[in-house]
Amino acid sequence: MKQLPPDTVRLLSSSQVITSIVNVLKELIENSLDAGASSIDVKLENYGLDRLEVRDNGHGIKAADTPVMAVRHFTSKICSHDDLQHLETYGFRGEALGSICAVAEVSVTTKTVADDISTQYMLNFTGEIVSQKPSHLGQGTTVSVLKLFKNLPVRRQYYSSTKKCKEELKKAQDLLMAYAIIKPDLRLTLVHNKVVVWQKAKVADHRSALLATLGPSAVANLLPCHHHQEQPEIFLEGFFPKPGADYSSTSSSNPDKTFIFVNNRPVHHKDIMKLLRQHYIAQYPDDPARNRYPTLVLKISVSPSSLDVNLTPDKTQVLLHEKEAVLTAVEALLVSLYGYRTGSDPPADKQLGHEISPLPSSPLQTDVSRLVIEQSVEMDDSVTNHSGKEAPKHSDTALSTAISSESKCMERLEDSVVSAADKSKDQLLAEDWSRGTALTDPLSREPLQPVKIHQPSKHNHSGSDEFKNPSSTNKKMFNAITEKRAALTAYDLISNRAMRAPLSPAALFEKETRAEVLREKPTASLQDISGAVHERWKNLREEDRKKYEEKAKKHLEHHDQRTKLASAEGPRELNVSTSRSHLRSQKRKAPQSNQQLLDELFSAQPQKKMKSPAPKPSQPLPCSVPALRLQLQRLSSQSSAAPRGLHLVNRLASQSAWVILCGQRLMLLNPFRVEEALLFKRLLENNILPAESLQNPIQLTDGSLGGAEYTDALCNMEKQSPELNGQIVFSDPRLVANGFKIKLTPGLTSAERHLEVTAMADCVPFLGLEDLREILTAVLHRKARTVQECRPLKVTNYLQGEAVRLVRQLPTNLSREDVEETLLRMEQQLGENNHTCIHGCPFLQHLSEIPSTDQESPY
Repeated sequence: MKQLPPDTVRLLSSSQVITSIVNVLKELIENSLDAGASSIDVKLENYGLDRLEVRDNGHGIKAADTPVMAVRHFTSKICSHDDLQHLETYGFRGEALGSICAVAEVSVTTKTVADDISTQYMLNFTGEIVSQKPSHLGQGTTVSVLKLFKNLPVRRQYYSSTKKCKEELKKAQDLLMAYAIIKPDLRLTLVHNKVVVWQKAKVADHRSALLATLGPSAVANLLPCHHHQEQPEIFLEGFFPKPGADYSSTSSSNPDKTFIFVNNRPVHHKDIMKLLRQHYIAQYPDDPARNRYPTLVLKISVSPSSLDVNLTPDKTQVLLHEKEAVLTAVEALLVSLYGYRTGSDPPADKQLGHEISPLPSSPLQTDVSRLVIEQSVEMDDSVTNHSGKEAPKHSDTALSTAISSESKCMERLEDSVVSAADKSKDQLLAEDWSRGTALTDPLSREPLQPVKIHQPSKHNHSGSDEFKNPSSTNKKMFNAITEKRAALTAYDLISNRAMRAPLSPAALFEKETRAEVLREKPTASLQDISGAVHERWKNLREEDRKKYEEKAKKHLEHHDQRTKLASAEGPRELNVSTSRSHLRSQKRKAPQSNQQLLDELFSAQPQKKMKSPAPKPSQPLPCSVPALRLQLQRLSSQSSAAPRGLHLVNRLASQSAWVILCGQRLMLLNPFRVEEALLFKRLLENNILPAESLQNPIQLTDGSLGGAEYTDALCNMEKQSPELNGQIVFSDPRLVANGFKIKLTPGLTSAERHLEVTAMADCVPFLGLEDLREILTAVLHRKARTVQECRPLKVTNYLQGEAVRLVRQLPTNLSREDVEETLLRMEQQLGENNHTCIHGCPFLQHLSEIPSTDQESPY
C-alpha cells in the first residue's frame, strides 16, 4: 500500500463526504469485492446508525499495510493518475475508510493466509491505529462502524423518523441486489437487528442470479440479448422484457428494478435510462404505462480508457467518452427487439440531433449490426426458413434519403438498407414482423401460421376390430380394478384406479354419527368415540335402521353396476395390436417393454421359482487362538515402550470432549479449557490496553507513589525522545501495555521534575494509581522485565474475562485438526506442568489404565 503522489491526489481528490448509510455500505462492499471476496455478510443494528458491519472472506490486509490502511490517499489499487486508463477495481482514491473514520468509530479485523491469527485494530478519527488485540475470526476482513454520525447531530436527526430509516434499508437491499446480479458467484446476506432481511447464494450464471434476486415470475418475461460493435468496441448484453408482454409484470412504478452496469459497475445514467423507457413505453398506447420503468438488466462493456468514473464522490455516475456510439448501439439493440413505433419519437433524436425514419424489419437490422437475440419462442419451419434468408427487398430508395448523414453508425445502416432496397419487391416493417403479419401466403394473402399436427379421428380407423363393432364406439370407458385381487398385476396398479367397496348399514351410521360424537365430546379418545357409536347403533330404532339398510342396498347396486361396466371392457391381456393402441390413447400405461418386468415384481403369485445360488467355493485354513496369542505377546515384548506424548482417540459427541491416549492411560480432554489458557497467556504477553486522555492529568509525587525509590524506578524506565516543549513521554511497554501514559517534565533537581499521568485505560474498572504502584513494586522488588510479570491484579482479571468471552465464541464442535493443533500449542507454550485453565480446572480427566496383560484386563 503506497501513498499517491500530490499531483495525482489533486486530480482524484473528491472531498468525499459520507452523507448516508448507503454510502458507507457501498464503499465497504466495493473494498470487499476488490479483495477477491466470494462471500459478504452485512449486519445492521438500528438501520446501521448504531452498528454497521461488513464481513468478507477476501485476501485480508497485510500487517505492513495496516498502519496506513485508513489514512487518506493511501491505496494499493493504483499508483498514478495514468493507471485509470486500465482500471479494473471499484475503488481507486484511498479516501473511503478515512472518510468513514471522520464520522464514526471504526474497527478493522483482518487476517491473511500468512497470518496465524486475526487482529482487531481500533482507529481514531484520522484513521490512525490507537490499539490492537488478537481476534478469533478467520481469513478476510471485517469492518465495524459504530455510532455513525455521532459528531454530526443534524445529519443524525435526519434519520430520526422511521420512514427515512426504512427507505435507507430499502436502498441498501437494492444495492446488494445490483451486486448480486452482476456477480453470480458472490454470496450475500443482509441482516437487520439479528433478522435476515435478504440473502442470495452462489449461482452459476446471470440468469440464475436474476431468478434468485427478482424471482421466477419476473424472469419468465425477460429475454436474454447481446450485441457487439467493433468500431468503437462496445459489448452489450442483458435481459429485456419480451415484446408485447403485460406491462404490469415487466415494469414497476420506480426504477429500482432497472439495472444498468458499465464495466460491471452499477451506475445511474439519465440518457440510457431515457432511451430504455421510450422504446419500452412505445409498445403500450395506454396512459398508465407512460410513468413506469421496465424491469431489465443492461450490461455495457467498453474500454477502461474511454470511461471516466471519477465524476462524483460515490462513483454512481460515469462519463462515457464515446457516449454517442454507446447510445447508438443501445438503440440498435432496442429497435431490433421492439422496432420503431409510429406513436413514439425515436429516443436518440434529442441525443444525436437526428430525425430517423422507421428502419426495415428485424432480420435486416440483425444482419447489419450483428445482433443476436436468443428467443425462447418456437416458430414453424416455414417462418424459420424465411427469417434465415435475406429479407425481401424494395426498389424504392426513399427510405435511404430520410436517414440523416450526421452519424457514422446511421450511415452504415443507410448503406445496408440502400443496397437491399435495389433488389426488394416488398417492404417489411418492424411492426408487422413483431405482430407476425410480415410474411403472407401469396395465394390467400393471409399471414403464415405455424404448422399444426392433426391427430387422426376415430372414423379413420374403421379397419380395426374394436371400431368394427358399432356399439363399442358409444360405450363409456371406465378405469376400475374389478374383483380379481388374487391375480392383481402391476399393470392394474399403474393404469387403473381402485373402486371403494360398498359400505354396510353400520358403517354408514358410524360415518354420520362419529362427527356428532366428536362435537359433543371434543376431548374424547378414539376408543370412547367407537364405544359411543356402537351403543347408539344398538339402541337405534327399527325405522332408522331400515333407512340405513336401504342406503347400503343402493350403494351395493351402484357398485355392482360399475363393476359390470368395467368387466365388460374385456381381459387386460389383449392380443390385437389395434385395440392396444386405442386403449393406450384412452389410458396412461407403462411402456410395453417393461410390462413383463413389472408383472414379475408385483405379481402376488411368482411365475417361476428362483434357483438357489450355487455354493461358493471355500477352503479351511488352520488357525490356533493360543498360537496367535503367543505371537502377539512376542511382538509386544519386542516393541518399544509405550508411546510418549498425547494422542487423540476420538470425540465424545455429547460432551464436546475428546478421548486421548497418554502413555498407557486413557484420559478425557476439554479443548476449550486449553484454548482459554493459551489465549489468556497470549493476552498477558501481547495485549495493549487503549489509553484514553484525561481531562485533568494526575500529578505523581513521592507520596502518591509510595516513596522516592518508586519515583526513581519510574524515572529509570524507557522514554521517548524529548518533545519541542521539553516534555518526555514514557514508552516502556510495561507501562503502555497496562494502559498508562505518563509525561515527565525534567528539572535541574529531583524536586523540580514534574510527573503526571495524561491518559489511562478506561476499559478496566477502577484502574488508578494503586495499580501503577503495583507495577513499580514488581519492577523494584521482583526485578520484573516483561509485560506479563508486571500486570496488575485488575488488569489480569480483565484479561481473564476477555479470554473467556473469546473462547465462548468458538464453534462447539472442533475438528480433529483443530484439536491436534491445540495440543501441539499446549505442549509448546504451556509446558508439562501447567495443565489447568484460568479457573484452576484441569485440562485432562483420568478415565482408566490400559491393561498390558490378560490378567489385568477386567473383560
